[in-house]
Amino acid sequence: MELFSTPWWSALMAIILIDLVLAGDNAIVIALAARNLPPHLQKKAIVWGAAGAIAVRSVMTIGVVWLLQIPGLMLVGGLGLLWVAYQLLSSQEGKEHDGPVASTFWGAMKTIVIADALMGIDNVLGVAGAAHGAFDLVIIGLLVSVPIVVFGSTMVLKLVERFPAIIKIGAAVLAFTAAKMIVGEQLLDSIYGGPNDAPPEQALHTAAEWATYALAVAGVLTAGWWANRRAQAARTAPAAH
Repeated sequence: MELFSTPWWSALMAIILIDLVLAGDNAIVIALAARNLPPHLQKKAIVWGAAGAIAVRSVMTIGVVWLLQIPGLMLVGGLGLLWVAYQLLSSQEGKEHDGPVASTFWGAMKTIVIADALMGIDNVLGVAGAAHGAFDLVIIGLLVSVPIVVFGSTMVLKLVERFPAIIKIGAAVLAFTAAKMIVGEQLLDSIYGGPNDAPPEQALHTAAEWATYALAVAGVLTAGWWANRRAQAARTAPAAH
């Protein structure tokens, strides 16, 4: 594809649009991971976390041909993202404050990069397809998305401070994204179906899809609530004595 040609610009716009659509998920992950940091470290974690996430996603996009050959990748990524959603929700009581600031900062960075890598599998496939093999387009599109993700994360962080319930909404969004990845795994086509399903089978497969979405969201929210309840009980028990 010729640089700065009409197809080049068209492909670039498509890539930026894909990144914009998925920037909300990134912003939620980064904001939730950074919410327990001291104020002077929150912005630093957001900027460096976004940069690290984009770097990892760029490497994944370059290796997309290899990624496509790995059976079960979407399933593993979805299960991993479910764990990340639970971890973000179960740390709502501020457990990260127990450690020193440096380990807390790097803990947030690790969560951001790992979560984005897991969430980025399906996004990487879409971006690579839109780029038609032009990796300069992929890199430019991802670089353009960095300030959008950073700005979105800052906005989400401010909203979380005012409305803590957003943490639960964010965890639910991540759980739903994880369920979509699991449903999209080709190894599970016998459960969730494929493009050539007959109408009777399609109805059953659609029901299985929505049951998976509901189970993932409800499971993460319930597990997070239970973990926070146990943590709160453990902290109040010594005070009672």
